[in-house]
Amino acid sequence: MESELVISGIGVSRSVVSTIVSMAAEHVEGVASVGENAIASGLISVFTAKPVSNEPAVESDVVDDKLIVSVRLSVFYGYPFTKLAADVRSAVAAAVKSQMGVAVGKVDVCIDNLVFPKE
Repeated sequence: MESELVISGIGVSRSVVSTIVSMAAEHVEGVASVGENAIASGLISVFTAKPVSNEPAVESDVVDDKLIVSVRLSVFYGYPFTKLAADVRSAVAAAVKSQMGVAVGKVDVCIDNLVFPKE
């Protein structure tokens, strides 16, 4: 996989896209984190049989001169997934348009973990 995307005549590092997407998604109410928290997921894998995902938190590509994004999330319990995903899609598309000035073709939201509040 190349480390740079070319869209609308601009070369942009995938890590820059990842940062923009992550910051936008983390500001959505109900999102605990983008990707997995390395310390927490390490402890979980030690004390349970749950495997730790090796998937990148944000993946991006360009199709027909539009940015295609996939973002993996840990979310708080109690937020409806469909509304949360719609809010993340909207926030990511707005951030990419604002920061990069390019259109977003699709934002796939993958909910990998559910975080329960401490009582």
